[in-house]
Amino acid sequence: MDALRELKTLMARQLPAAGGHWRNDALGLMFASAPRKAEPKQQVCQPVFALVVQGEKRLVLGNNIFTCGKGTFMVVSVDLPITFQISRATPAEPYMALALLLKPAAVATLLLEAASADGAPAEAEGAGLGVSDAPGELLEAVLRLMRLLDQPRDLPVLGPIAEKEILWRLLCSEQGRRLRQIGLADSRMAQIGRAMRFMREHYSEALPTEDLARLSAMSVTSFHRHFRAVALMSPLQYLKQIRLQEARARLLVHADDVASVGLAVGYDSPSQFSREYKRAYGSPPGQDARMLRAGSKL
Repeated sequence: MDALRELKTLMARQLPAAGGHWRNDALGLMFASAPRKAEPKQQVCQPVFALVVQGEKRLVLGNNIFTCGKGTFMVVSVDLPITFQISRATPAEPYMALALLLKPAAVATLLLEAASADGAPAEAEGAGLGVSDAPGELLEAVLRLMRLLDQPRDLPVLGPIAEKEILWRLLCSEQGRRLRQIGLADSRMAQIGRAMRFMREHYSEALPTEDLARLSAMSVTSFHRHFRAVALMSPLQYLKQIRLQEARARLLVHADDVASVGLAVGYDSPSQFSREYKRAYGSPPGQDARMLRAGSKL
């Protein structure tokens, strides 16, 4: 655990004392800290490697729950609508985690250099999210990148090298299959990922399953099967979560215009929108938005 202690110290130098977020867009590196447990939140998680340094969080994807405790890491290989909750954190030992965005081009380059593409299980089925205990080699690679944050002259040159080592350690880990799928353009996961990105960009439109299957170069039956295997939910459930998350974000700004927000995210029926929103978030849209706005002012 010495590596985790050093990581905690290095992250604390960048994070606000009261908890919060820090990010470096050039590296695609992010930190988060929270001094207490929090209510569940929803977000669309992009392909990412995340490591919990202290505390614990729980993730819900479809009907599946994943627990990420101290010293565990997560790989997300496609855009997934996830509900997450910080489940262990105190002021004395706050929740702390870091994340590194995964770039398909960087993964593909690594696969080519390592001659790993040939014979790799490109068609292996599996969810687009996995959690494992972090091996020592991976923690050391993350540490090498983190130490560079205090060396601004070295960071532009050595940062990409450290990032490449992290990718290699991930490729050699239990989650290597998921990372490999990101870099293989013709993998089933990459094909499903194209459909997911299209759904995120066009969530307000009617999206026939036949069109999504065609975009993924699959039959409708095959598309349904592979989509559910990756997302742990059906395409319709995925689209519904994307629409409701977008609606909730819009309602923070337009709390009194529920019908228009529902229409804007793809619901033709205001009653259906309110019913599905309440089922997802526990309160009708207008009431939930007013509570969220009141909470954000505290």
